[in-house]
Amino acid sequence: MEKLIISSSPHVKSTLTTRRIMLDVVISLLPACIAGCIIFGWRALLVLAVCTVSSVLAEAGFNLLAKKKQTVGDFSAVVTGLLLGMNLPVEIAVWQCVIGSVFAIVVVKCLFGGLGCNFANPAITGRVFMLIAFTQTAGIAFPTIVDVTASATPLELIGKENAVLPSLLDMFLGVRGGAIGETCILALLVGGIYLIARGIIKPYIPLVFIATVFLFSWMYLGSLNLALYEILAGGLVIGAFFMATDYVTIPITPVGKLVFAFGCGLVTCLIRFFGNYPEGVSFAILLMNIVSPYIEKWTKVRALGGAAK
Repeated sequence: MEKLIISSSPHVKSTLTTRRIMLDVVISLLPACIAGCIIFGWRALLVLAVCTVSSVLAEAGFNLLAKKKQTVGDFSAVVTGLLLGMNLPVEIAVWQCVIGSVFAIVVVKCLFGGLGCNFANPAITGRVFMLIAFTQTAGIAFPTIVDVTASATPLELIGKENAVLPSLLDMFLGVRGGAIGETCILALLVGGIYLIARGIIKPYIPLVFIATVFLFSWMYLGSLNLALYEILAGGLVIGAFFMATDYVTIPITPVGKLVFAFGCGLVTCLIRFFGNYPEGVSFAILLMNIVSPYIEKWTKVRALGGAAK
C-alpha cells in the first residue's frame, strides 16, 4: 500500500447523485402532468409552467441575494414547482401560482438552509399556504373534456343521499373534479412504479399510507365500494407516492417510516370524516413532517447494552 487515506464516513460511495434522483422524479411526474393537460386543457400547462419557472427563479434569486452557491442545477426546485402545480386547480390565478411557488422555495426551503434542511415538504407546505390564503380560488377544478354539472367533488359527495358519483373507471382515469395532477390515478401509478423500479423510493410507505386510508374508510363508511372511492379521490395517490416519500422530511428508521405512513393515513381519515374540509392529505403529510424527528427518535435502534438518549 503506497498511501494510506484516512477520511470521514461514508467510505462506500454511490454514483446516485441528487441531480439524478431529482431527474428521475421529474420523469415520473410527466405522465400525470400530460394527463392533467389532456383532461383540463391548455391552461393546466400554463399553471405547471408558471409554478416550475417561478420556483427555479425564486431559488436562483435567493442564492444570488444571499451570495450562496447556485443550486438550481440539482433540479429540486423543478420538482417542487411541478408538484405544487399538480396540486392546484386549473382556474388558479397566475399571480397566485407565483406567490405560492416563492413561498414554498424561499420560506420553507431556502430560509431553513436549502435542500436537506427543510422541516417539511416545500410543495405540500406551499399547497397548504395557498389553501389558507386563497381559499376561493385554490379549491377544485373540473375537467374540460366532459360535461360536469355538479359543483362538488367526489369526496364531498361520498356518503350523501342521492349523490351521483363518477364511475370507478372515471375515477381511475381522472375524468372527475380535482387538482391538475391528482386525478389520473393510472398516470400516477405509472410514475410511482417507475420510481420504485429505479430504486428511488421503497413501496412500503405508499402502500401503508393508502392501505390505512382504505381500511379506516371501509370501517367508518361500512362500504367496500365507497372505500375504493376514498383512495381514488383527492390527492391520496400523488401524496403517497411523491410527497410522503420525501427523503428529508420522513424518519430514517425502517419502523419510523411505517409509523409515519400510518400516521399520514390516520390523520387523512380524521380530517375527511370529522373535519370541515373534505380532503386531508396535504394537512396530514405536513403534520407528520413536523413530528417526524420525534418518530425517528422513538424508533431509533439502540446498540445492545446502549443507554437511551
